[in-house]
Amino acid sequence: MTPKKCVYKITFLNGGKVYEIYAKQVSQGGLFGFVEIEQLLFDQKSALVVDPSEEQLRTEFSGVQRTYIPLQSIIRIDEVEKRGTSKIHHLNEKDTKVHTLPTTIYTPAKKD
Repeated sequence: MTPKKCVYKITFLNGGKVYEIYAKQVSQGGLFGFVEIEQLLFDQKSALVVDPSEEQLRTEFSGVQRTYIPLQSIIRIDEVEKRGTSKIHHLNEKDTKVHTLPTTIYTPAKKD
């Protein structure tokens, strides 16, 4: 029996755009307040039709072994059965229900 291979779909905000990427590993990470993403997955370049947003993501993340995304930028992380196409969506402020948190989630404790 072979172990199940997990694929994660990570959706997050970056520069006013919504990114959807796929990876083999997602963890809390060693940096406080960040989600660690490793082994990013992209379609092979042998396809005849090239999606420009996926090509842009492939270029942006070329040479990246691991990336850290701020916790407040994460919209959702899903475990999926198979990899889809990585995408960048432009955020339309009027039509969206996605909002970033105005401050950090972690606040320092008050000293007496």
